[in-house]
Amino acid sequence: MTTPQPQVDLNVPDRFEGLREAGSGTLRTIIVPVEDALDSIDLRFADMQAARRGALMILRGETGAGKSTFLDTVGLFRSGVVTEPIPSSDDVSTALAQIGRSTSPRIIVLEGREALGEVSATAMEAAMHSINAFVRSPSGINTLVVWPTNTDDLTKMLVDFAKKLGGESLLGVDEPFVTFSGPAKSDFVLIAERTITALNEGASLAALGISDERAVELAAKAETIGNYLALIRKDLVANSARVKKLLRAERFRLWTLVIAGNEPEGDVAALTRGGFAAADIDRLMTSTGANVVADLKNYPDQLGILGTVLDARIVYLDMLAALAIAREYGGPELHQLMKGLNMSTSADSRAADRLRSSELGLLISGKSLGTRRVGGKAGDNTQAAFKNLAQIARDNDGLLNRAIGKGLVEVELVNGFETERGLGTALKFNSDIYCEPNDGGPIRIEVMWRTKAGRADIANYVLTKLGNYGKAIGLLKN
Repeated sequence: MTTPQPQVDLNVPDRFEGLREAGSGTLRTIIVPVEDALDSIDLRFADMQAARRGALMILRGETGAGKSTFLDTVGLFRSGVVTEPIPSSDDVSTALAQIGRSTSPRIIVLEGREALGEVSATAMEAAMHSINAFVRSPSGINTLVVWPTNTDDLTKMLVDFAKKLGGESLLGVDEPFVTFSGPAKSDFVLIAERTITALNEGASLAALGISDERAVELAAKAETIGNYLALIRKDLVANSARVKKLLRAERFRLWTLVIAGNEPEGDVAALTRGGFAAADIDRLMTSTGANVVADLKNYPDQLGILGTVLDARIVYLDMLAALAIAREYGGPELHQLMKGLNMSTSADSRAADRLRSSELGLLISGKSLGTRRVGGKAGDNTQAAFKNLAQIARDNDGLLNRAIGKGLVEVELVNGFETERGLGTALKFNSDIYCEPNDGGPIRIEVMWRTKAGRADIANYVLTKLGNYGKAIGLLKN
């Protein structure tokens, strides 16, 4: 049986084509308004409304400045404005002839024609004739045709053609073209943070191994927002490659399984992001004041990318599932200890279903958790039984961890497992459970058995494990 695993590689596009499919809701959280360009759009539409006809705007900006992003998202900042593209593969004259009248403000963008090498002089002249005719026709009313350019040569040629054909009536009475500089450099870091968060289930720049200082440093080097995002992605690739090189022997994943008597499902959710329970390094670091935080603050770049490359997750398992697993899959030694505490060791027919439908079962099978819901409060008998189980875990957690591993095998979520398997590094650290799912590579599960655990306790545990793994593979200094 093959089970699909979620894509854990981070998405860092530097062109609008990589954002377009995200949807307007997502774009609204990423895009910042470019006010001077929006002012130019406002003036052109006001002039068009007074003249009762459409117009042409030549928008000159460097590659990566964000022209396409700006034009496609004008409607986010100007109510009622619709943007429609004419792809480079379409003939401009034919496309304009098929466009009907619009009762609301409309922008038509001529895509993929930004430089002289992308459009011939003959095609350019034909397109300008069609644009001139279109904006004067009933279909062109309320329509601003925008021709983005990234070279001075093409800009000059377009201006010359437009002046010969329509003059000020086509280009407006101000400057013959609009210079687009893109968002302010002071907004680069904010845009990058928003982009990473929106497209990667809440991840931050820290998840790419990029500290605040590094983000500002890259912004100072970048000429455009596209260039900045490309530099961010370059750092991500380099950081990922460094960690993966250290992990040549085994590409394991580090998951923390939290099992506690106070049912801390909400605390686990607060320390993760997205439907696949990815550990949120920023939240972990601010949720505990333990010494491990002071230590890990020495590695702001490395820690974030370590969590990403190791696919670090925090997973919750409820008390009922834990008790059912112990009864159904526990070995003779575990059952003997349970009987000594007057606990039931009878087989539990619901154990398999509880394990499959648990967060751990869903994630191993490649399914998203969806919206987490805090379950009802466990009864007194369940709490008393789990308290005894947690007491066993204090001295014999290996027996309980073995029951979990056996259960995962029995329900066919993994092909095999080991307990207390070493990392195979000079520094000796063992994983509570090492298991081999049907797809996606091995998972090392660290099991946090507690009578009671709060957010700070969980954060401290997870960060300690991440620190240990990082030191073991040589990414963090011991």
